[in-house]
Order: sequence, then C-alpha cells, then structure tokens
Amino acid sequence: MAEQDQRAERARIIEAAHRCLASTGGASVSVGDILAETGLGTRAFYRHFDSKDDLLLAMFRRDHDKVTAELQTAIASADSPEDALRRYVQCRMRLVSEKRRRQRVLVLTSEEVRRARGYDAEWNRAAEGQEAILALIVEQGRDSGDFPLVSDVRADARAIAAVLQRAFDEQILRPSTQSAEEASEQVIDFALRALGGSGRGLSGGSGRGKAAVTDRHG
Repeated sequence: MAEQDQRAERARIIEAAHRCLASTGGASVSVGDILAETGLGTRAFYRHFDSKDDLLLAMFRRDHDKVTAELQTAIASADSPEDALRRYVQCRMRLVSEKRRRQRVLVLTSEEVRRARGYDAEWNRAAEGQEAILALIVEQGRDSGDFPLVSDVRADARAIAAVLQRAFDEQILRPSTQSAEEASEQVIDFALRALGGSGRGLSGGSGRGKAAVTDRHG
C-alpha cells in the first residue's frame, strides 16, 4: 500500500473513532464498532494501531497537535505581546464556543478516552506544549517592556494557564453563567493586570513592543 493511501486509511479510522464516541456520548466503543463505521477489517486496524488504547491516544494527539499549530499561527501575526496574549486566549476558548469543536473536546475528554493507557502522559505533553507558547509570549512581553511586572516567566505562564484551564473546564463540565467570549475577556483582563500590560492588545499594546511574537526556538 502506498504511503499516501496508508495515511488516508489511518485518518479514516481515527475519524471513525471520533464519530463512534460522539454518537455514544463518550461511552465505551469497541474496535469492532469503529471498523463497522469504516467498512475496514481488523487487518487494516492493526496495520496502524496496536490496540484500541493506541488508537484513542493517536486521536487525542492529532487533535491537540492541530490546536497547538493553530495557537502558533494565531500569535505569529500579532503586532505586540498583548495582542498575542489576547489571540492565544481567544483561540483556546473558541474550542468550547464553536459547536463542532466543542463536540470534539467532549470526545477527547470522555471517560473512554481518559481510561486509555498512557492518556495522562499525552495530556501532560499537550498541556506543556501549549504552556510553552504562552511562556514565549510572557517572555517577549517582559523583554519588550509590555509586561513590566513579570518576575518569573514560567511561573507567570503557569498561573495564567491555570486560570485559562479553569475557565475552559467551566464551559465544558457544567452550565456557566458566562459565555465563552465573556470568560475569555475575564482571563485576558486577569493576565494583563498580573503582567502589568496596558490592556490595549488589539491596537498594538503600549507601543513599546510592536514586533510580532515569533518562536525563537524553532
């Protein structure tokens, strides 16, 4: 089988797993259920995955890698660290404000996926990757003077990430009195006050750091 055909077959199985889990509200599904959705046989499944857990982790990894890439793209065109911070938060919260994407988040955080062997390690890898992007924004804001109150880049990034994750979880796990957009603005306001930002991220920040935020680490 050609490499392109193998990639397409693998993606077909992953998307079938998403659909199966979405249809059951995140309840348990079997490899047989997933293969019935694809019309493929067990030979095709084991050509790509060692087990159902392996498939579920691949599904989780693929979606989170896409989100990380979206975050990087969102901040790449920012005209200041404040603008980059705003874009970062809004990009994360769109995952729970847009119906289709919210459904994917619910699948990825379902009990069936969380039971997969190795899930915690994958979740930590994803969180650390996204936190590293946030730390880069904080670092460049400190260096440009846009965030004069930064004392410890990593600690400040972790604190903002924790507040953002709480707002994210509130939108997912229980009814919230706030919309995702309102929650985004609260997180942004908290972060800018904590970092000493001017709160004018959409118009270029304080004027001390006009350069776009870029990933100096590659």
